[in-house]
Amino acid sequence: MKILKTPLSRFKQLPGYSFQAHYIDVGDTAQTLMMHYVDYGATDAPIILMLHGQPSWSYLYRKMICEAEANGFRVLAPDLIGFGKSDKFDSQEPYTYANHLTWLERFFLGTGMNNVNLICQDWGGLLGLRLVAKYPDKFAAVVAANTMLPTGDQHPGEDFLKWQRFSQEVPDFPVGKVIQRATVNELIQEVEDAYDAPFPTEEYKCAVRKFPMLVPISPDDPESANNRQAWQSLAKFNKPFLTAFSDSDPITAGGDKIMQKLIPGCFNQPHVTLKGGGHFLQEDLGDQLIETAISLFRGNI
Repeated sequence: MKILKTPLSRFKQLPGYSFQAHYIDVGDTAQTLMMHYVDYGATDAPIILMLHGQPSWSYLYRKMICEAEANGFRVLAPDLIGFGKSDKFDSQEPYTYANHLTWLERFFLGTGMNNVNLICQDWGGLLGLRLVAKYPDKFAAVVAANTMLPTGDQHPGEDFLKWQRFSQEVPDFPVGKVIQRATVNELIQEVEDAYDAPFPTEEYKCAVRKFPMLVPISPDDPESANNRQAWQSLAKFNKPFLTAFSDSDPITAGGDKIMQKLIPGCFNQPHVTLKGGGHFLQEDLGDQLIETAISLFRGNI
């Protein structure tokens, strides 16, 4: 099993993405594993942590990062292991839900963040909400967008099962085109190419293919019990928690209502359904999403 590093030449002149690269070792004592992250804004400014999902990377948040910094925030936006500029394995085997959590937790603790404002979408929520559950004192507020923390106790829906099959059967996983198909707006070719940039060949896409298979879809899934335990913690989380879902995402539709019902921090918050957005609402409605988030986060400064 090898660790792959995407050639940095693949990331030259990406539209709207010229952030300085930062890296942190999230491996164990036997292996170095470098996670890339954006760190943009004044070091003493309030922090927004932006967590992406699959098959995207921190590029997804490029416009929101700039807008947040312009409004006086410092943004940290990591690339999960296997994505973006972070290290990648040439095998699906290391990519487990538990390992992704460990790597993200090492990043989170290693960067010394506190009073964190979280924006999470897709797998950014499946991982980020587990961090909130484990370290509630380190978070000031949460915005959850098109995401959920599944326990496998409900049927995932046919659309998701089709997505699982596609991820395993398609000969060449078309990352950029997947992003395009899950947005409402038309992406220019250079942006679609930017989503493909981290993955020169199929060998680099093991994490991309594995993520759909890690979502708990049955009660006896390896992480179902851990997610149920996380829900017990989230059921006590009373800091501001806002859902900002789009209106055109069949995969996560309804997840916002569950969070609003079960998480105390959701009570009496101005939850929104953003109109005209697909699954990757950062592309379709990034300006509205960050405006909504900043409005919430400013109340905690």
